Amino acid sequence: MDLDDQMRRYFGTDQLATVPPEAIAAGIEHMRVDLGLERDRARRFALWTLLYMLDAAPALDAVFEEEADRDAARNLMDMSARMMPDAD
Repeated sequence: MDLDDQMRRYFGTDQLATVPPEAIAAGIEHMRVDLGLERDRARRFALWTLLYMLDAAPALDAVFEEEADRDAARNLMDMSARMMPDAD
């Protein structure tokens, strides 16, 4: 699942900066519904990742049954935190 494809599917564009706040909220809600319905592990992870990037991801234990998936999500979260500049 390509990130640009996900952005176009849920927000109508791959340029998130051009999307109005109400359309972002609607796209996030749509993604959460799809995440709850999705059974493919890779697709669930991709949806969760985009939600995480949008600061809207549900808790790991609520999304991932497999410990390996939770570990992969934690690794992604750690890598993302290291890439962000300090808020100081």
